[in-house]
Amino acid sequence: MKKSKSIYLDSASTSKVDSRVLDEMTPYFSDYFGNASSKHQLGRNSKEAIEIARKQVANIINCDDSEITFTSGATESINLAIKGYVEANTNKGNHIITVKTEHKAVLATCDYLETKGFEVTYLDVDRNGLISLDQLRDSIKENTLLFVIMHVNNETGVIQPVKDIGEIAKDNNISFLCDATQAVGKLDVDVEKDSIDMLCFSAHKLNGPKGIGVLYKRNNIEITPLIHGGGQEKNLRSGTYNTPLIIGLGKACEIASKEMKENSLKIKELNKYIKKSIQEVTQFREISEDKVRVNNILNIIIPGLDSDIFINKYNLLALSNGSACNAEIMEESHVIKAMLPKESDKNNYIRISFDKYSLKEDIIFLAKALNNYLKPNNAK
Repeated sequence: MKKSKSIYLDSASTSKVDSRVLDEMTPYFSDYFGNASSKHQLGRNSKEAIEIARKQVANIINCDDSEITFTSGATESINLAIKGYVEANTNKGNHIITVKTEHKAVLATCDYLETKGFEVTYLDVDRNGLISLDQLRDSIKENTLLFVIMHVNNETGVIQPVKDIGEIAKDNNISFLCDATQAVGKLDVDVEKDSIDMLCFSAHKLNGPKGIGVLYKRNNIEITPLIHGGGQEKNLRSGTYNTPLIIGLGKACEIASKEMKENSLKIKELNKYIKKSIQEVTQFREISEDKVRVNNILNIIIPGLDSDIFINKYNLLALSNGSACNAEIMEESHVIKAMLPKESDKNNYIRISFDKYSLKEDIIFLAKALNNYLKPNNAK
């Protein structure tokens, strides 16, 4: 198989920056480089552009722009939200409820808080990766102060019932933090409709730049800052504004909002094409059912596949067999272990994730690579 160009099917780990986003950012590296905290005209220009971006971000999740805090990404937002909330609200309790399949940023933060005396309940998931709402209700205690439950899982694309979760939290006077990193730009995300109190996501998952993210926080929610200094972002996140990246995040949100329906149709068709193409080569099993997940993430089990060997052999083919945030640690997926404990150690699953830039020819290359790996005697 001769191919010099990379085939990118790993958009859930990061995505290509939209050229329109790059064009919007570029002048703020050179012509409009003023510090947004400065009072002179260059500074005011940067500050005005940041506030436009803040509105663009607020629009995609249906909140007020005053409730948006810019961070370096979802990992920082998660740390700020969880640690900041529990520190500011110790009078409400010391019990957190989360899920075994959460992103490592959540699980590691909860592990840390357990060493500080906090109590954490880790909810189970079924074979589709969904929590039980009954188990969630039964896990609530008098000292429960926070739910931390993601919208869309980064490894499987499974969509949790966030509206129901939000209603349970609201009914019990518990705050609800939702990691929506894999949902924003793919699904309609509405913090009001879903009773979400805090929410985070990163620009680089929706064709924006790396190194910039968001924490949405209702104005009545109190959190203690992690980073102290000049008092930027209403004292929640001090430090010089990263103006170009903030501009890029805002533009990415604006584009995603306008083009979500069009992109969703294309991605749905690509999902069907992928499954059809792989079925022509080998048997496979989807880790979760179509009806419970987003269309841009497909995690499948393939008999006879060693995903580490396959990914290393065809290294121009960008795929994943876990979370990119955990790629340097060679261990079985905690997500698959929670969903399918008998499958998690077999290393025969791959995550295929794609976006508006993915092409059918990319899928053809993937199918040929799988055929060559699984049936080397038939390879062409």
